[in-house]
Amino acid sequence: MHLPIAVIDFETTGSSPGQGARATEVAIVLVEGGQVVGHFQSLMNAGVHIPPFITQLTGITNAMVADAPPAAEVMAQAHRFVGDTPLVAHNAPFDRGFWQAELARAGCDAPHPFACTVRLARRLYPEAPNHQLGTLARFHQLPSAGRAHRALADAQVTAALLLRIQQDLAERWGVADAGHDFLMALQACAKTQLPTFLHKHGAAAWPQPTRYAAR
Repeated sequence: MHLPIAVIDFETTGSSPGQGARATEVAIVLVEGGQVVGHFQSLMNAGVHIPPFITQLTGITNAMVADAPPAAEVMAQAHRFVGDTPLVAHNAPFDRGFWQAELARAGCDAPHPFACTVRLARRLYPEAPNHQLGTLARFHQLPSAGRAHRALADAQVTAALLLRIQQDLAERWGVADAGHDFLMALQACAKTQLPTFLHKHGAAAWPQPTRYAAR
């Protein structure tokens, strides 16, 4: 049985905390044993203005965050919810940057390793049209979780993708223990070394790509 993994997604005012962007919403979906076992979600008030193009993208307005709890309070709650659980995100460098920056502002440590479903999907599903979250959701016929670019909906779809990755690793490649440590090693593996890597971890052979959309 796989140990817990926390799937995280942020909505923000921009692309990088290093450029002054702040988080406006965070959601975390906890998966364990092949299923979702809990979630955390909250808007947060970081005391910054949300640009109109961000509101158009996410639907999150300045009025909404004005009524939300302070960012430090929300991040402390998120930190307690995650505990020592390792993290997964779609395009992990983005979410890792905001996780670390917002926790630092809240006075919390952030030692959590991040696996990335973009990198994993690029290795396991090279036949996908691209590796954006919406495209992969359609490619695998994953259930819709609501409006894209809201933290909980995106975290839920990413969690579904993670579970699909773990399922495929077991069924297609014979990897029974696709926990977080394995996912970190897999995403760091060069594409040319994938057959050897997967064979070493239990796969009998490298299969031909499967066209999931035809199922």
